[in-house]
Amino acid sequence: MTIEQISKLLSSRRKQLQMEQKDMYMRIGMKQQQYQRIEAGSDMKLSTLLRVLDGLNMELTIAPKESNIKQPKLEAASSDASVESLEDDSDDLGFWFGSEDQK
Repeated sequence: MTIEQISKLLSSRRKQLQMEQKDMYMRIGMKQQQYQRIEAGSDMKLSTLLRVLDGLNMELTIAPKESNIKQPKLEAASSDASVESLEDDSDDLGFWFGSEDQK
């Protein structure tokens, strides 16, 4: 997403909320001139963007660009296999609990 696209999105959201640029002062303490520069596509700090998003009741989401990457599937184990994997090995107990287990 580009700065220009973000600016258009912010402008559209403000209009959707039936707000004027000067109304942002009441919402987030930002003067109309400063907010106007943001909607015009001026570069801004991340902290400023977060402040504007909050004033427009929006939030920032960050996601990878690669939408075609498949997430690994978790396969359900059969009930017999899961019971076997939960059984304790006596030699492991000695490692974790040392001599206390041998009493």
